[in-house]
Amino acid sequence: MSDARPFTTHSYFQYLEEGKLMGTYNASSDTMYVPPRPICPQTHSTEMEWRECSGKGTLAAFTAVSIGLKEMGLLGYSRNNPYVSGIVELEEGPKVSALIRGVDGTNPSSISIGTPMKVTFVKMEIDETQRTLLAFEPA
Repeated sequence: MSDARPFTTHSYFQYLEEGKLMGTYNASSDTMYVPPRPICPQTHSTEMEWRECSGKGTLAAFTAVSIGLKEMGLLGYSRNNPYVSGIVELEEGPKVSALIRGVDGTNPSSISIGTPMKVTFVKMEIDETQRTLLAFEPA
């Protein structure tokens, strides 16, 4: 899927608002970047295009966080109700940081590296503005 939007973080977040996980792709290096980059660091080419990711991947790393971030709208999280943040390696190759949903943050030993994941999008109010955050859950 090609698009004329600039290769910026702002465009990336616009796509998240639309329920799409997008990255930039460089044909000469056959490499996908998420979040987007306007220049391929391997070839230094500006020949980039938007591509939609499958939204599938595997959990590469994670941590349970016991302090809710009011600034991020993650109210209600606490030492007794932690949230999980992780790195997901997408089928297309890039690794992306995201909120991990559908797992038990109070029992990190129940969460496994290598778990198949699928993308989901979480709507939260941040600074009195409705935003969409990237998240994943077990497939």
